[in-house]
Amino acid sequence: GRPPLVRSGAGDCTEHLFGLPVAVREPDDGYPDRVPDGQTAAMTIELAPLCTITVGLAPPFILPDTPSGTRVIVEVESFVVTGERLNGWLKGHAAADWLTLDSRAQGTVDVRALLETDDGALVYVTYQGRLDLSGGPGSAPVYSAPRFETGDERYLWLNKIQAIAKGETTPDGETLVYEVYEAV
Repeated sequence: GRPPLVRSGAGDCTEHLFGLPVAVREPDDGYPDRVPDGQTAAMTIELAPLCTITVGLAPPFILPDTPSGTRVIVEVESFVVTGERLNGWLKGHAAADWLTLDSRAQGTVDVRALLETDDGALVYVTYQGRLDLSGGPGSAPVYSAPRFETGDERYLWLNKIQAIAKGETTPDGETLVYEVYEAV
């Protein structure tokens, strides 16, 4: 069962999730010590700036009318990461966006890249997300959820975080700039 909610003030409750307190609104079901069946307690998400990622994009390969929709494969020519705790660039050439578009030009982003940090660590970066190209490149933001993997002791903290990113593409479609945040 769910742990009981502990009242912390009028209309407020605190629930402990994995040992951490989570503030929630008190349910209006006559039972102030629990969340009604079928509902979850509301939680807040805080975002801390992590880095900026600037991606240089090659001209796309377009495969229309596949069983999954239109496939757009965009090779990554450059991948530069700048931030207080994370800085680096693309290692090698095996990086691309394996984008899928529907008939309305709304798509699913699927990117993988290998990052080399400025102090020599290798970090695998992958992110999936959504974009709307119905108005052309640069007409709407790209939203994604980057994840990082590394075995380098200096960057093991990256393995524990979930990032959230919002990006903008230049009108020519050649550059994509993401502001990346850590969910804390």
